[in-house]
Amino acid sequence: MLIVATVLTFILLTTKCKHDSDELKNGDITPADTIPILSCNPDTIYFQNDVLPLLVSSCASTGCHDVASAKEGVILVDYLSVIQTGEVRAGDPYDSELFEKIVDNDLDDRMPPPPSNPLTTEQQDLIKKWIEQGAKNTYCDYDCDTNNVTFTASVWPMINTNCTGCHSGSSAGGGIQITNYSDVVAIADDGSLLGTISHASGYSPMPKNGNKLSDCKIDVVRIWIDSGTPNN
Repeated sequence: MLIVATVLTFILLTTKCKHDSDELKNGDITPADTIPILSCNPDTIYFQNDVLPLLVSSCASTGCHDVASAKEGVILVDYLSVIQTGEVRAGDPYDSELFEKIVDNDLDDRMPPPPSNPLTTEQQDLIKKWIEQGAKNTYCDYDCDTNNVTFTASVWPMINTNCTGCHSGSSAGGGIQITNYSDVVAIADDGSLLGTISHASGYSPMPKNGNKLSDCKIDVVRIWIDSGTPNN
């Protein structure tokens, strides 16, 4: 009986592994792909931390791919809408409409469309790697370091992911460009950077259409501003 049970267990496990592999190959997205908070792995792209804020900033704006506009039926504001309307095929970025659009050389098909700037090579590679890793709905509880705050390592990556997509190019949101250190300093000095990300009264809450930044990330920006907005 022990031998029979062992054989049956092996068959079940083998079948399950094959089924899981087929699901990934076929691009199926299942509830099991929703992963709870994880310890961070530098080699992993996390949807909620890395991909969604970038898509919301660059694509899910008014008139494009927010819920109200849903241009061409595409909505990019949450995991399911990205997977379904972006036609993401897990494991295969080159058969995923979302990725094909952001790397398209034809300006009539490329997303974001002109006059918005295209995603950078680094941002394109991030989305490509996320799809290659299974296009899962993952979240990483990144350590938020408020003890060693710098513009280059702490502030700019946050701004670049959450803000520059909307605030760049000739059609920058609100006419506000946020593409480099000088641009960030300008909105830090007039109070609008901290006001918008903290959702303070009298300021338009940012990221628009996205989730409010964590209290720790807001503290990082506050610390950088209070230290004199150094370019470090």
